[in-house]
Amino acid sequence: MKRQNFERRPGCAVEAALDLIDGKWKGVILYHLQAGTQRFGELRRRMPGITQRMLTKQLRALEDDGLVIRKVYAEVPPRVEYTLSELGESLRPVIDILKAWGEGHQARQSCAPAPAAAKKKRAA
Repeated sequence: MKRQNFERRPGCAVEAALDLIDGKWKGVILYHLQAGTQRFGELRRRMPGITQRMLTKQLRALEDDGLVIRKVYAEVPPRVEYTLSELGESLRPVIDILKAWGEGHQARQSCAPAPAAAKKKRAA
């Protein structure tokens, strides 16, 4: 687990929480793991924009922070599964709210005029 010294100041709790799920991929990984235990390859297929190296790095960070449990099966080839820990499960409402907000934001963006068109309107 990260051992950062977050002082008792306004916003530090938010800073501590965001530190755990920072970056482009951690929230997405946590979202996909809400569906249940998944193998590395399954996660990779669900996130075509992530490289194998980045997925490995992000999963390790989530495991180090206690949000994800990694289970390795002694098989050939080795099978590795990832599951949300109890702490990771406690983020479910946060991830769900982020998803709902993102869907609303996307809907507003698709209805809004393109930036170039908006500039032309203002200039006229």
